[in-house]
Amino acid sequence: MQETKTTASETVMVNQYVNGVLDPGLEMLGPVKSGGHIVAHTAPGCWGPMITPCIRGGHEVTKPVYVEGAEPGDAIVIRIKSIEVTSLATSSGNDSPVEGRFLGDPFIAVKCPGCGTLYPETVIKGTGSEAIRCANCDADVTPFVFTNGYTMFMGEKGDVGVTLNREAAEMIAQNGRAYMKTPDASVQNPIVTFAPHDLVGTIARMRPFLGQLGTTPSRPIPDSHNAGDFGSFLIDAPHEYVSTQEELDTHRTDGHMDISRVRAGSVLICPVKVPGGGVYLGDMHAMQGDGEIAGHTADVAGIVHLEVELVKGLNNAGPILLPNVEDLPYTAKPFTAEERLAAQKIADKWNVPQLEESLPVSFVGTGPTLNAATDNGLERAAALFDVTVPEIMNRATITGSIEIGRHPGVVTVTFLAPESYLKKAQLYDLVKAQYR
Repeated sequence: MQETKTTASETVMVNQYVNGVLDPGLEMLGPVKSGGHIVAHTAPGCWGPMITPCIRGGHEVTKPVYVEGAEPGDAIVIRIKSIEVTSLATSSGNDSPVEGRFLGDPFIAVKCPGCGTLYPETVIKGTGSEAIRCANCDADVTPFVFTNGYTMFMGEKGDVGVTLNREAAEMIAQNGRAYMKTPDASVQNPIVTFAPHDLVGTIARMRPFLGQLGTTPSRPIPDSHNAGDFGSFLIDAPHEYVSTQEELDTHRTDGHMDISRVRAGSVLICPVKVPGGGVYLGDMHAMQGDGEIAGHTADVAGIVHLEVELVKGLNNAGPILLPNVEDLPYTAKPFTAEERLAAQKIADKWNVPQLEESLPVSFVGTGPTLNAATDNGLERAAALFDVTVPEIMNRATITGSIEIGRHPGVVTVTFLAPESYLKKAQLYDLVKAQYR
């Protein structure tokens, strides 16, 4: 475990990546001061790492950053100052695992079908879905292929992307790292190498966000499995990252959320489970609708600016999100002066002594199913505010919403929380700064 360093920096620049596993026993970057900044060059997530067997987690997130003074039970507030897409093009789509090329989980334990090497190094030969070859025996080693895929080129203004035809996709495939602007230290194979082109001429609006943002779990966990849904694949798995349900619930920090509201201007309050917290990020997406129902979206490289602040003793079990106002459900937006005046008239008529003062808050819940994830989010909110789950259910129903981050099991439980609850939980100043 890393010991606290004596000199913390105002800004930490990050361009190093893990091999797909978030390991609290490895040295972190930093430390960074509370109130300081992290500026990171993130590598594309999902498909590139998925076709790069030496990456053991399904993603290629940044090396974690140590936050000065952070101890288990604390929280790290992460303000997303900016997110900029640098990739010119990407490819994505539905996936289908290739049997015989992995040990239990194709995201983690890839095994060469030719020589049997686990986590084999690879070389790229040509383009198309058979281009990823084992460096040892030259066998086709990709553990995933597309069922329906596309290649997308991004607009110069970062406003839209357009899916390309076969000729254009194959041209991009021949120089994949250049078009994807893959960071120098990234080892992933560029997914544009496959040149998928099932969708042609489709326009998509860009609104980039981070699919991975959080703190380091308290045991080694593959990065894409640091959540209750994908993490369930670790239970009784036949590879070295096997876990029990109890171990997963104890150690995960739910940094892999794929919640499209985790974008510039939002605030994420993350639990600390290891000394220093270990803030990491990656899996930037150019756009995504709620649910990421295709399983994947347009993964891109980019530059991210974060501001971090330490909160002592918050003891939040999972991430708490403060979305941008425009991303809040209609029922969870702060009340206008006109709405409060109308409410006061009702209160006066019926002798209600005092109206609640409230502000929005959004609890992240994860689990193997959407129902389990919803229960998890409700329970986290109830525990932090020391109230019952039925009360949170009522508040989320009439003053909020349950929104899907990722299918099959990431949600946000959003509602208007009484200011008295927020003050008791040490959240009031943070939430007030975001919404007033």
